[in-house]
Amino acid sequence: MPVFVARRIALAIVVVLGVIVVTFVVVHVVPGDPAATWAGPHASASQIAGARKYLGLDRPLAVQLVSYLGGIASGNWSISIHTHRSVLSDLMTVAPASLELVITALVLAMVAGIPIGLFSARRPGRPADQLIRAGSIVGISMPIFWMALILQLVFSQRLKLLPAAGEFSPGLLFTHPLVKRTGFPVIDSLLGGNLPMLGSTLTHLILPAIVVAAYPAGLIARMVRAQVLDTIGDTHILNARALGFGERQIFSRFAMKLAWTPVAAAIALVFGYSLVNTFLVESIFDWPGLGSYAAASIATLDTPAILGVTLFVAVAYVGANLVVDVVQAAIAPRIRLR
Repeated sequence: MPVFVARRIALAIVVVLGVIVVTFVVVHVVPGDPAATWAGPHASASQIAGARKYLGLDRPLAVQLVSYLGGIASGNWSISIHTHRSVLSDLMTVAPASLELVITALVLAMVAGIPIGLFSARRPGRPADQLIRAGSIVGISMPIFWMALILQLVFSQRLKLLPAAGEFSPGLLFTHPLVKRTGFPVIDSLLGGNLPMLGSTLTHLILPAIVVAAYPAGLIARMVRAQVLDTIGDTHILNARALGFGERQIFSRFAMKLAWTPVAAAIALVFGYSLVNTFLVESIFDWPGLGSYAAASIATLDTPAILGVTLFVAVAYVGANLVVDVVQAAIAPRIRLR
């Protein structure tokens, strides 16, 4: 097991390094001058040259890359050009909102997708199964911007049930201010006993979480159905039926146990996808997370911030897959041989 974990960690580091190198090269060949942005719109040529030297942009690209990698290793992710603050500090400020949205969406996706997939697998070919399969395809293929606009139109504009945008009601900042402890608004309001803020954050979270959860829920439902139907004819399932176990136990306890490995791998994959997919959702719902920060960074050609967001997403994506690999290897030792 230690050898397996070490091999997986080494592979994860190689993947993250590859992402950093490719992104670093791409953002440096894009036309534009970050030094001019740093110096300001009315800066002179000498001021821009000084900014270029201060930011290290006057050095060869290979030297800049080595310096950047060294900074990452020491916890220095450089300085954002448009905020003039540490990129790592900026990310620690905006990332919790995105993570809260993605984690909530994945929980919704699993709570909905797994039971629906099992229900569909118990009725293959029936109208309910056909309806679930069609709904799963719609959830996977529907453009998120279209779904977000439809939900806003129906539940915010027409029915007036849920807020259309924002993380919480702005007025609560004056009547019930949020004390930041973890950076996650729902958790902070809960820890502080701030019930009005808790209610506001939860209601603002519903619509964007549903939009982000649509794709993972459809994918999980289809995968659970396929994996359960693939294992339902195995010998141990036939033995369970012979021993008198009910169909509900056979599907949820025995068949689903073998289906967990690929389903868990799929959840890890959609975590990274959802973290990137939420950027557009954040823009539509005015959600102050990584998406807003990334959009501002791209608009100002903020190279360090763009690299920081890419690195953060890559680490989160690779880390989620690493955790799944280790857990699967602990449950099924044969995986360690792969």
